[in-house]
Amino acid sequence: MTSPPQAPAVTEVDALLAAMRPRLHRYCARMVGSVIDGEDVLQDALIKAVEAFASAAPIQNVEAWLFRVAHNTALDFLRRRNRQDALHSSEEVDMMAGELDDVSRREIAAASLRTFMRLPVAQRSSVILMDVLGCSLQEVCGIMDFSLPAVKAALHRGRTQLREFAREPDDAPRPGLSPADRNRLNAYVGRFNARDFDAIRAMIADDVRLELVNRTRLNGKAEVSRYFGNYSKIHDWHLVTGQVEGRPAILVFDPDAKGAPPRSFMLLDWSADKVATIRDFRHAAYAIDGAEWAVDGG
Repeated sequence: MTSPPQAPAVTEVDALLAAMRPRLHRYCARMVGSVIDGEDVLQDALIKAVEAFASAAPIQNVEAWLFRVAHNTALDFLRRRNRQDALHSSEEVDMMAGELDDVSRREIAAASLRTFMRLPVAQRSSVILMDVLGCSLQEVCGIMDFSLPAVKAALHRGRTQLREFAREPDDAPRPGLSPADRNRLNAYVGRFNARDFDAIRAMIADDVRLELVNRTRLNGKAEVSRYFGNYSKIHDWHLVTGQVEGRPAILVFDPDAKGAPPRSFMLLDWSADKVATIRDFRHAAYAIDGAEWAVDGG
C-alpha cells in the first residue's frame, strides 16, 4: 500500500518562506501598488502563515498555500484602505484568455505599480499571478478561489486594459523634495558617506527605532549605534538623496557598479530635528524591484 504524501516539516516551511519571500513581495507590492506597503503586507502574511501552519490540515502544495495567504492579506489591506470593499468577479465568463508571446509577457511584467492599481482587484491579481509570477491557470484558480472561466475572463480583461494603458502618455512627474526634507536627508547622507558615524549618532533621537527589514529590529540609541558600527566595516554602499514612490528616501548604490540602479533604499522619519525611525531595506533588496525611484535633482 502506498502511504499518503507527507506535509512539509516546519523547518522546510521556514526555508521555503525565505526562498519565496522575493516572489511573495512582488505579488503583494503589485496588489497594493507600493513596494513599501507591499513589505508590510508580506510581513503580516508571513506571520499569519507561521501561526496557521501548525494547526492547518496537511498542506500538499505549500507554495500555492502561501500565495493564498498573501492574496487574502493583500485584500484585507485594500479593504482597510477603502480602495476596494470586497473581491467580486464581475467578469463575463465567455471572454477567454489565450497564451501570451514573450514580448507581451515582458511588457506586462514591466508595468508600473501605479498602472497595476488601475485594474480591478480580480484582473490585477490574475494578471500578476500568471503573467508576472508565472503561475499556471490551475494555480491561479486555487489562489483566488475562482472558477477557470472566471480566471480566464479576468486575465483577458486585465491584459486588454494594460495594453490600453500602455498607449496613454506618461503621467506627469512627481513633485520633488521639499527644502526641509532635502536639507535633512542631505545632512544625513553626507555624514554617512563620510563615515562620520559619531555625527550620525548625534542626529538620532534617544528612543530611535530601527527596522533592518528581513533581519532584525533595534530600539534606542545604544542598540541602533551598533547598526552604524556594522556599516563602518563594509564598503559596498554609497548613499544618495532621492525619492521612492514619491516619499523622501535614501537610495543605496553599489559604488563598484557604475550606472546601475540602486540596490536598496532607506526611509527615515523625523521628530523635530532628530531621526525617530529608520527603515533599512539592505537585506530586502527585492523591495526595490518595480519601485518608482528618483535621485533628487535639487
